[in-house]
Amino acid sequence: MSGGALYGANVFANGIRQHYLRYGGKGPSVILIPGITSPAITWGFVAERLAERYDVYVIDVRGRGLSSTGPDLDYGLDAMAADIVGFALALGLATPALLGHSMGARIAIRAAVAAPEAFSRLALIDPPVSGPGRRAYPSKLTWYVDSIRLALKGIDAEGMKAFCPTWTDEQLKLRAEWLHSCYEPAIVTAFEDFHKDDIFPDLPKLKQPAMLMVAGRGGVIESVDVDEARSLYPGLEITRVPNAGHMIPWDDFDGFFAALGDFLSR
Repeated sequence: MSGGALYGANVFANGIRQHYLRYGGKGPSVILIPGITSPAITWGFVAERLAERYDVYVIDVRGRGLSSTGPDLDYGLDAMAADIVGFALALGLATPALLGHSMGARIAIRAAVAAPEAFSRLALIDPPVSGPGRRAYPSKLTWYVDSIRLALKGIDAEGMKAFCPTWTDEQLKLRAEWLHSCYEPAIVTAFEDFHKDDIFPDLPKLKQPAMLMVAGRGGVIESVDVDEARSLYPGLEITRVPNAGHMIPWDDFDGFFAALGDFLSR
């Protein structure tokens, strides 16, 4: 369990075991949905700050961390979104906000479209905007697969530095410890879906207030993508963290929270 967490627990929701870490315990509820190879515990340093104001639930997405995994599960976007809807229902959370990073932001969008009354607002942190006929996602699948295979054999923080050279020792140690829990077929499916499942058509269907946070050095979202997103959802709030790459709070922790502001409880 991450040092600042109230506790870690499992809940059976949407037909699978979903593991989560809870932080704070007071204030509006927030479900934090990590990205493609980020188990819940790796977001503990962000959740600890959020916990000063919110009741935070960081989930292990299926196929990652301590949640259900294996060859029999569906790792598509719709299944992962249904997990979030089921998770909120199983815990009796009254219209929590969703904060999703990268793949987690895509999950948040799809979950909010599927269950518009279930969630209050969406903080979408640098989601992949690739899709059929669109610009490819800038990261390569081999970056994920190679690091996972090394983690399965045992890798230390120094070895992980080749993949994440700007991270702190503590962040590298956590990734080295937990990356083996990311089930390779789940990661491959999610990465392929970045290019097969276009999230833009979901934007006009959103009923909740939404923020799009853009990494200034990420290369994931460009100005043309922001313009298209705004045309589809004119109320979309845009914030930027100029000095951060795609892993925004890792690169600029204070900048991340400055960009987020009071959006989750506004």
